[in-house]
Amino acid sequence: MNRPRRRPRIKTLPFNRLLPNIVTVLALCAGLTAIRFGYQARWELAVLAIVLAGIFDALDGRLARLVGGSTKFGAELDSLSDFVSFGVAPAVLLYFWTLQHAPGVGWALALLFAVCAALRLARFNTKLGVSDMPAWAYNYFTGVPAPGAAGLVLLPMILSFQFPGAFLVSPVLNAAVIVTVAFLMISRIPTYSFKQFGVPHKLVLPVLLLVGLMAAFLVTSPWATVTVIGIAYTVSLPFSVRSFRALQREAARLRERVPEEAMAEVEAAEAAADRVFEEVAEHHVEEPADPPPAAGPPDKFDRG
Repeated sequence: MNRPRRRPRIKTLPFNRLLPNIVTVLALCAGLTAIRFGYQARWELAVLAIVLAGIFDALDGRLARLVGGSTKFGAELDSLSDFVSFGVAPAVLLYFWTLQHAPGVGWALALLFAVCAALRLARFNTKLGVSDMPAWAYNYFTGVPAPGAAGLVLLPMILSFQFPGAFLVSPVLNAAVIVTVAFLMISRIPTYSFKQFGVPHKLVLPVLLLVGLMAAFLVTSPWATVTVIGIAYTVSLPFSVRSFRALQREAARLRERVPEEAMAEVEAAEAAADRVFEEVAEHHVEEPADPPPAAGPPDKFDRG
């Protein structure tokens, strides 16, 4: 009897596994919307869209690790979103805002920033899944990450919202900022990643209080708060280099000390073995040699 064949079941993906990719798509849409606002000369909304993209970018990776939804597809989508939101969008905004007044050079500088962002993200992707780094190095990025670079390069524009003037809109000033930040992105300078940032128990309440105050200032004085955050991140760069080098020196010192300790243990074991052999030799008493056999009666066949 032929039984009817069952139709293959369509495999479904839990919605929780899709959440990280949904947040990444939202970040991509926010970056593209920032370009639209820039074309319309609505600068504050454009910067706000990039800030929103940064918030989404900070959430998608943590959501992926939380729900176990880390995939190769998600990593590639996240890189594409970062390139558009933090590489292309800031460059286009600055070109519309001030760099277009420097013909030729302005567009070249915008391209420089976008290309450096792409190179920085490509370098980051090549290190995904590579576990040859020491454990202490996972707290640091190599170079300024793309979201941080977008915030730094837009800092003159954000300052101009509070202090209007021709100086902050100057193409020369913004060109210098773009070149500096583009170099920081592709450099080998270690920067804090804040991925494994731990808070001591005694500082939990002060940290929560600080977060509440920051949220309140973001509502009442958003641009001043964003400016303070950007300046604080800039000030943290020398400290990140200093702490990274201190950890690097400490790791090298430990690697040099481990062989010395191992050699000392081997020498101590050899000395203990020598003492044991000497004690055994001192207490050893030689046994007398066996006496020669007694001579028996002469053999009758002896012809001597």
